[in-house]
Order: sequence, then C-alpha cells, then structure tokens
Amino acid sequence: MPGFRGWGQGDAMSTTMTDFEPGAGALGDPPADAAVSARGLVKRYGDLTAVDGIDFDVRRGTCLGVLGPNGAGKTTTIEMLEGIKRADDGEIVVLGMRWGKDDRAIQERIGVQLQETEFQDKLSVHETLRLFASFFENSAPLDEIIEIIGLEEKRTAFVKTLSGGQKQRLSIGCALLNNPDVLFLDEPTTGLDPQARRRVWDVVETFKAGGGSVLLTTHYMEEAERLADDLIIVDHGKVIARGSPASIIASLGAESVVQFSMVDAAVDAIEEAHLLALEGVNAVRVEGSSMVLSVTGTQGVISGLFALVDERGLDLEDLRTHRPTLEDVFVALTGKHLRDG
Repeated sequence: MPGFRGWGQGDAMSTTMTDFEPGAGALGDPPADAAVSARGLVKRYGDLTAVDGIDFDVRRGTCLGVLGPNGAGKTTTIEMLEGIKRADDGEIVVLGMRWGKDDRAIQERIGVQLQETEFQDKLSVHETLRLFASFFENSAPLDEIIEIIGLEEKRTAFVKTLSGGQKQRLSIGCALLNNPDVLFLDEPTTGLDPQARRRVWDVVETFKAGGGSVLLTTHYMEEAERLADDLIIVDHGKVIARGSPASIIASLGAESVVQFSMVDAAVDAIEEAHLLALEGVNAVRVEGSSMVLSVTGTQGVISGLFALVDERGLDLEDLRTHRPTLEDVFVALTGKHLRDG
C-alpha cells in the first residue's frame, strides 16, 4: 500500500524462531532480523508475579502469537512492550530502540490496538480516524485506512451505530494510521462472531504480507494457527512452549487424540496403567467424565481399547478421534483448557 512503511516491502522470513538462551540477562544487540526483542521480562504486583522471566523475538515480516488463558500474563507482557507499563526487570528493544530513551521515536513507528478501546459515540468513523491521526507527525490517508479495514459504507456513520466487529476493525484502523512497522494486537477478536473474526484476520494478514511485523495475544487456537508464524504459549507468567504452531503440535508426539466415555461407569473403571499398556498410547488424562489418549497407530489403539473394555464387561460411548491441536498441547502441559480463567 503506498505510504505504508512495511506494506508491500519484502517477503516473510523463515518460520523458525531465533535461538537464544532463556533468561540470558542483558540483551545487547538483538538478532538482525528481530523487530522486537525481549529478555527476562518480569512484572510484579505486590506478591503476585504476573510475568516471570519471559524471553522472545518478533522477527521482521512475521507474526508472533502469544497464546494462553485469561490471567496468563499476555496483556501485561504486551503492555510492557508498548511502553504502557514499565518492566520490573528485563530488557526490551523495539526496532533497535529502547523505552526510556527513544519513547517518541518508538511511538511513531508502532501501532497499538488495546484489548478495549472507548471511542466517542457521536463521532463518525472518518472523524474518529482524523482525531487519532492528529496524534502523529505523519499519517496515512484516511480513506485508504477505511478501505483497508473494510468500513467504506460506514465512513460517515456514528461509532455508536457500529457492531462489535466493526468497532474492532476501527480500533485496528487507528493502530495503522501512523504507517507502523510493528503492530501490537491484544486479543483483537474476543467476543466477535466467526465472520467478524475472519474480517479482522484479513486485515492482519494484509499487513503481515506487506512486510509488517505483528505481535498478537489470543486465547483462540484457530486464530493462532491461522495468523502466527511463531508462537509462545504462556501460563502463570512463564513460557511453557515455543516454536511454530506445527512444531508445537508435533511436540505432543501423537498421530491423533482418542477421547471416550463409558456407559454407566466412572472414568476410573479402567486404570490409567492399563490404557498406557496398550501399544501406541503415549499419554492418558481424565477430562470430566471422559478419558483422553494421545496415540500413534490409531486403529490399533482403538482395537485394543475395545478388547480392554469388553474384557471388563463395560460399554463405550461417545468415542471420538481428532488430529492433535494446540488445545491438546496446552491441556497436556497445564491440565486446563486455553479459555479457562
């Protein structure tokens, strides 16, 4: 797009995350391909450590997804990167600059979409964008932004008449006004219906395809798999997994996931040890009234499961299989689902 730094400039880089030693201390010179680098980030609120030594790089031209449940430390992390909160420990480099030294220069080159943005109800879409554009020395043409976020038909509509998805796209439009090189998005599609969520995804993919760098927090698996080149999963302020979405899923070591429950029988009617003894079963967990198995050789495991159940005079119900997902990895690591608070 003409006038956009990072739009239409170059291709995305390789999908392997930059190697580093977690908690290595002083950042020094960040990797040459890093738009944003963070090392040893810590944020405390009294006795609570919300962010506990997080390290990562956002490579130029790519999207880094930060995935985790509510309360995992995602928003606190992104607010430190945006300069909204000060880290208690650790270092941050944004486009070769540091908060506390180059604040205004960083602000001119990043776009920020907060988890919640309150607009003036009686301003139109165009007037809202014009107001936000006044905060920067240089801004993109407003009509161009309106086209990018797909609100041409709402150009003169008051903000109060917009749907939730349209307001989210307007907030992203405000984040794009200063021709940013880096876009920070904090759960941009929470609460949106599937169609509105995909419209937001289109905007993000267009920005990234043009060479822009994105840091996205989310607790939606599909969103992370769709948008993120690299991914970190956080829980209790710590990184518990990192890599591409595909490599994180592969770390489960499973061909598929088998889930079942039994008719008129508790889940412990079959002991975990007996399930693990079935050839091809790598891991077993209880999930409510169901057993969930991570397996290789799916057909053989199912045959063995039927034989085991029959031997004990039990009956299976609700037997399901699916390919491993980020959700399965997260549950295996933490014992809870991504959307659990």
